[in-house]
Amino acid sequence: MPDAVVIGAGPNGLVAANLLAEAGWSVEVLEAQDEPGGAVRHDRGADPEFTSDLFSAFYPLAAASPVLAGLHLEREGLSWSHAPKVLAHPLRDGRCAVLSRDVEETAASLEAFAPRDGAAWKELERVWEALRPDLLDALFTAFPPVRAGARLAFRLRAAGGLRLARTMVLPVRRLGEEEFRGEGGRLLLAGNALHADLAPEAAGSGGFGWLMAMLGQTYGFPVPTGGSGALTAALVSRLAQHGGAVRCGEEVTEVIVRGSRAVGVRTASGEAVPARKAVLADVSAPQLYGPLVPEHHLPGRLLADLERFQWDFATFKVDWALDGSVPWTCPEAAQAGTVHLADGIDALTRFAAQIAMGRIPDTPFALFGQMTTTDPSRSPRGTESAWAYTHVPHLVKGDAGDDGLTGAWNAREQEIMADRIEAQVERYAPGFRSHIRARRILAPPTLESLDANLHGGAINGGTTAMHQQLIFRPSPGTGRPETPVAGLYLASASAHPGGGVHGAPGANAARAALRRQRTDVLSHLQIRLTNRDRKGQHGEPFS
Repeated sequence: MPDAVVIGAGPNGLVAANLLAEAGWSVEVLEAQDEPGGAVRHDRGADPEFTSDLFSAFYPLAAASPVLAGLHLEREGLSWSHAPKVLAHPLRDGRCAVLSRDVEETAASLEAFAPRDGAAWKELERVWEALRPDLLDALFTAFPPVRAGARLAFRLRAAGGLRLARTMVLPVRRLGEEEFRGEGGRLLLAGNALHADLAPEAAGSGGFGWLMAMLGQTYGFPVPTGGSGALTAALVSRLAQHGGAVRCGEEVTEVIVRGSRAVGVRTASGEAVPARKAVLADVSAPQLYGPLVPEHHLPGRLLADLERFQWDFATFKVDWALDGSVPWTCPEAAQAGTVHLADGIDALTRFAAQIAMGRIPDTPFALFGQMTTTDPSRSPRGTESAWAYTHVPHLVKGDAGDDGLTGAWNAREQEIMADRIEAQVERYAPGFRSHIRARRILAPPTLESLDANLHGGAINGGTTAMHQQLIFRPSPGTGRPETPVAGLYLASASAHPGGGVHGAPGANAARAALRRQRTDVLSHLQIRLTNRDRKGQHGEPFS
């Protein structure tokens, strides 16, 4: 019987398993898919000579994560690759905002949009550097981050206090208008905010866009050399060295609860897998509460709250094998790993508004990844392994374009939407289509079929909006990995601090389980000592 069973071999589940195994626990990880990794996997499905990341690709949060740094995965062979430039946002008039790991290069790019915008960027970067150590500690720690939070509060006072706090909760459109005279800096912030599901007018989108931009400024948007699955392979290898095991093709269908405590799980084959100390679930909150844990074991208030759970936007992705470099009109884009494609802030607002209205965008904001530019091992010399994704509504009420898309995502609709994304790329890289050697489409249902946590193609485990963060994640009054069932811990992106590949939800769940076990041991010891003392007072021999 293992000490712990971990449901799901995504990055959070594997991080949790590693920390438990390192602490001396026996750990078994059960994964429904035929291979580990969750949304951190690669294959050669677009073309046999091209490596394509199936889901996530760039990892600024992993690069900044103290959780992953503490695992020393470089000892398992993991290495990182960087594109010459982090990110580019070209405009159709030929201008291009560029994010570089060299702050002087970033500033020079923005200065070309408006005088003094370079200095404004440097000021945002100065604030970031003042806050960075404690901000990252607070971000990746279980809520509330008492010690890191106290240090961060002290630094916040020194950096501007309430004025800075106001800045962080601003909509990113307003933040950009306050900080920059030109559009370049505004685009870098707003485009990064839409890596999540935060429209330019959403409260808090300014702080999120600033965070992502500053992560890129400091750490870049690195990729695992050889493919995203290299990160998964390193986690699995490390776990094996500490005695942990991963079993794939084992879908968990139930968390077994006895006496209000999780004591194991049951798989689709009917096998009961017991857990001596804890069950950790790297699954979405809506999947854990109700489908896996029978409702009669859960508070009615929690179940009612989860009816209000909001998913982040659905995702539509296309992978390409290109026989040459992308013919960007703006040459700066050729050096960037990530390219944002939208012709200004208003285009981003229009895109997000169409999704909010349930309409499939007619001119989708595309996040474009140039993987061979970032890691030359991904495809033959002179070619490019590339992808782009955009967002679409979960509940489609109509098509903002003229194609009558309904969200059924059958073969016809997938081809039309992929063509729509390619048309967006062509606006900034005329002739792009002539370089396509092969393409693969990953529509929202396809993404979910490959990873059940990607509900309807949502990639962040729930919205990043303020009303579902901190103590509101995944529901009001939670914010921690502990659940109403003793010995059961939520270890997925549905828990604080949310989506992205950084391992924090898994680490927080593992640490909570270890802390609970220590508390139980101490309590048991205290009871024994108390009983011994009582026996001594009555003249009975000690045992």
